[in-house]
Amino acid sequence: MEILLFLLAMCMLAAIVGPWVMRRRGGIRQVEPGSPDAADPDTYGFARQEELDVRMPGPDQDLLDVLDVVQATQDWRAASQLLAGTPKEGEVRWQRVQAFAGAASLELAQQPGKGGAWLRAWRAEAPKDAGGAAVHAEFLVQQAWRSSSAGSDDFRIILEEARTVCATAALLAPGDPVPYIVELAVARGLGYTPEQFDQLWARIIDRAPAHLGAHIAALHFHSERWHGSRKDADAFATAAAARAPQGSLLAALPLFAVYEHLPEVNLVQGFYRSQVVTRAVEGAMYAVHSARPDDPMLAHVRHLLVLFLVHMERWSEAMHQLIRIDGHVGALPWTAEADPAAQYTVYRALAVAGYEANGGSPATLPH
Repeated sequence: MEILLFLLAMCMLAAIVGPWVMRRRGGIRQVEPGSPDAADPDTYGFARQEELDVRMPGPDQDLLDVLDVVQATQDWRAASQLLAGTPKEGEVRWQRVQAFAGAASLELAQQPGKGGAWLRAWRAEAPKDAGGAAVHAEFLVQQAWRSSSAGSDDFRIILEEARTVCATAALLAPGDPVPYIVELAVARGLGYTPEQFDQLWARIIDRAPAHLGAHIAALHFHSERWHGSRKDADAFATAAAARAPQGSLLAALPLFAVYEHLPEVNLVQGFYRSQVVTRAVEGAMYAVHSARPDDPMLAHVRHLLVLFLVHMERWSEAMHQLIRIDGHVGALPWTAEADPAAQYTVYRALAVAGYEANGGSPATLPH
C-alpha cells in the first residue's frame, strides 16, 4: 500500500513539475527585447515581433491592398472583385475568404455593434454575390468558435446559421469547394454523424481532391478531441499522403496529424525524435522540397516544421524554414496561442540560439 501511495505521489509531482521542467530544460521562454539574451532579429533580416503580420501565413499583396481599401472606406466592392477574380481551383480563394472573414470578426471585436459593417452591407446589397456569402459563412464560423463555448446554445445557434449560409454560398457558386470547406468546421462543432460527414467530404473531394486546407480541416474532425481517435486521424492523413500527386503538399498531412495529438505535457524523453515524429517530419520536408515555390499552402507547412525542427534541435533546417516565412505568423502552430507573434518569436529565438551555438552565423545561412 505504501508503494502504491508513493507512486501516486510521484505521478502527481510529475504532473505539477513537468511543465516547469520542460520550460527550464527546453529554454522556451520570452525575454525582453533589450535583454542581453535576446536574439537581434535584424541580424538575420527578421521582422521584429511588433511587425509580424498575424492575418496570413505568407504574403498576398493583392489581398493586403484590398483589405486596406475595404477597411479604410468600409466599401465591400473591392473584396467582391478580388474574390470574383480568384480561381475556384487551388487554395488561394479559401485563404482569402478566411482573411476577409477574420478581418470583419476582428473589427467587430474591437468595435462591438459597429465593426465589420462592410460585410453586413455586402450581404444586404449583393445577396447573390457568391464571394460575400462564402465570407459571411466563414465569419459566422469564426464568431462561433471565438465568442461562444463549444456545445453551448449560442454556439450551436451560430453554427446552424453558418450551415444555412454555406448552403446558399454553394448554390451561388457551383463547383466551388470553399462553401463546403467552411462547413467542415460546422460539422465538427455540431457533431455530424459519420454518414453526414462522408457526404460533405465527398462534395469537397469531387471539387478539389488535393486541397490541403480542406484535409487539415477534416483532420480536426477525425481527431480524438472531437469525433474520432488518434488512429482515425493517422489513417486519414496517411491515406491522403499516399495518394498525393507528385508535388502535392498532401505528403505533409501526417505531420499535422502528429501535431493534432501532441501530449499536453511531454514527460517522455526523446518524443520529438521518435520514429513517428521523425517519419512525419521527413515526409513534410520532402513535400516542401517537391512543391511549387508559389504553392499558397507552402508557408503553412513551413510554419509547422519550425516547431518540430526546433524541438528536434535541427537548428540549421529550422533556420532555413524561418528565412522563408518570417514576417507572417497567421498559421498553425502560432494561431493556436493567444499571442501568435509572441509564440513564434520564442521559437525563432531558440532556432537562432541553437544555430549559433553550433557554429552558424548570418554569413553561413544562404537565402
